[in-house]
Amino acid sequence: MTNLPTPQLNFFADLSVQVGTPQEVGQTVHGLRRLIPIVAGTVQGQGWTARVLPGGADFQLLVNDRMAELDARYVLETDGGDLIYVQNRAIRTASPEVMAQLVRGEVVDPQSVYFRCSPSFETASKSLAWISERFFIGTGARHPDKVVMRFFEVA
Repeated sequence: MTNLPTPQLNFFADLSVQVGTPQEVGQTVHGLRRLIPIVAGTVQGQGWTARVLPGGADFQLLVNDRMAELDARYVLETDGGDLIYVQNRAIRTASPEVMAQLVRGEVVDPQSVYFRCSPSFETASKSLAWISERFFIGTGARHPDKVVMRFFEVA
């Protein structure tokens, strides 16, 4: 076998994303559909900051009583004025009791939930073009009014 590099993780950013009241579509043929408005937020990277612009949403599918598939789409504005489009796909799993608490908007211990994501980025900024050419992963926690996440570049 050829000598393949072992991936390393480099910290990229911490995010705190404020969310609005969920809009529940209901039980569909694929599961329970929900849309969670994204209303604001902050981003802190190494040497840079950004804000989460209002207008995004997290499109959720509660597949069963243990698992949710998430697809969040929103825009960041960096402290330098550059815009970054984010699409963040995630899975969130927990016991049926903990998942029910999350759906009701209750506080749960983040350690009781498996929440992993793979964000991707697009930007017109020439200085940030590299983020569209890399793979990122992350971890997160859902709180009643926000989602906090930590993103890593896979090097």
